[in-house]
Order: sequence, then C-alpha cells, then structure tokens
Amino acid sequence: MELVFLGTGGGRINLLQQNRWTGGFRINGSMNIHVDPGPGALIRSLQIGQKPMNLDAIIVTHMHLDHCSDANVLIEAMSHYTLKKRGIIIGSKNSIQGDSEGNKVFTSFHLSKVQDIYSANWGEKKHFSNEKGEFEIEITKCKHEEETCFGFKLKMDNQTIGYTSDTESFPGLYEQYLGCEYLIINTMKPNKDKYVGHLTSNEAVDLLKITKPKMAILTHMGMKMLREGPEKEAAKIEKQSGIRTIPAKDGMVLKPDLEEQF
Repeated sequence: MELVFLGTGGGRINLLQQNRWTGGFRINGSMNIHVDPGPGALIRSLQIGQKPMNLDAIIVTHMHLDHCSDANVLIEAMSHYTLKKRGIIIGSKNSIQGDSEGNKVFTSFHLSKVQDIYSANWGEKKHFSNEKGEFEIEITKCKHEEETCFGFKLKMDNQTIGYTSDTESFPGLYEQYLGCEYLIINTMKPNKDKYVGHLTSNEAVDLLKITKPKMAILTHMGMKMLREGPEKEAAKIEKQSGIRTIPAKDGMVLKPDLEEQF
C-alpha cells in the first residue's frame, strides 16, 4: 500500500493562490481510492503518474470546494470515459443527496455511471470489494460547517489508515481513531490561530497522545500554518506527543515501510 498526496494545502487563500496543491490524496493498494478530490485532482494525478482510470473508489468527506471540485471528472475516468458502469462513491449525505438548499456535489448523470453509491453515516462500517481486492471503511464523526462531514478509518491490505477530514475538537473525537497505523490529520492552523471547524497543532498533540499510531501525517495546512513552517510544527507535535509526525508535501509518496519517495 502507498499514500500519494496530490494536495496538502487548505483554506480559501491557498485554494486560489495554489501555494500548496489541493487535489486530495490517494490510497493505492489492492484497490485504488482517491480521497477529497479538490481543485487540481485530475491534473496533479496525471502530472505525477497517478492514473485516474485505475481508480476503484472516490471518497468525498464533505461538500466544500477544496474537497470535491474534481469529483465528477474523476468519475468519468473511473467509469472509463463513462462507457462502463463501475467504481464506488462514498460521500457525505449532503454531497450525494443535497443539502437543505438543494446544493450537492455529484450530478445524476455521473452517479448513474457508478456501480456502488454510499451516503456515509457516522459510526457505520461498510465492506467493499471488486475483482481486484477489498477494503472496509468505518465512518467517524466530524464537527464542521458542512454538518454531514465525516472522517474515516480504512482497512486494506492489513493496514489501517485514519483520516480526520475537517473537524474541530469535541468530546469523543480522538477515541474514534484508536487502532490506526497511519493517521492523516487535517491541521489547518498553528496553536495561536484557532479557527472554528478545524484542528490546531495543540489538538493534534492531544489526538496523538490518545490514538498512538505508528505515524501521523499533517495535511490540509492553511497559510499561517505554512508560514510558521510545517516541519517546525511537525517536530513540535512529535516532541510533545511522542509519535513520529511528518508534514505531507505535494507529490509525496509514503510507503508502508515509512520510506518517503519524491
């Protein structure tokens, strides 16, 4: 298995300036999964040799542009130019069914080209498989502006990957990620710049002290986080938590043996 980061920046300023990419990340193993395909997901995939047409699943954790803008175009790739009904969509309820104002991410046409569609429910576990492999996903609760936002624990190829998505801290958040080998944390802000709906560096420390994964990976970093220095923040989190912590970099490939390749 490998993790491939197609975007490590978060926030609207970064989104529009592209100081860091915003294409989400892939989990490649017996099945290939693209998570939160924001702006640039298709282009960055092609740029670094990640073939969109070999995707088996697309996960959209919530209906904010920096997490979903390229979702439909990736469905066109996953369904082989929309000529074959295949693949899996896992999305927040709002992204699939629409919010109270009728906004949603996926068009009816694109959903018609997908084999399996799942609107995520907090606390549920779902198993998916195809001729290539299988994975299990456990949906975790988030507290975010998009009220159906979710994170997850994903088990595939004897590895468990956790992903917080966008959330602020709340009672019970941290315990959801027990048992992860790798924990990907959307760490928008440094400690001194708390922002509603997102985690800070201090909260990442608290999360890691409880969950104790083999490794934590920081991503979805805002402009102030980037100005503070992601390596500096990661080193501080590692020292305070005792858990190896690295900041993701655009185009980074992380292997299960913890070897980083660029």
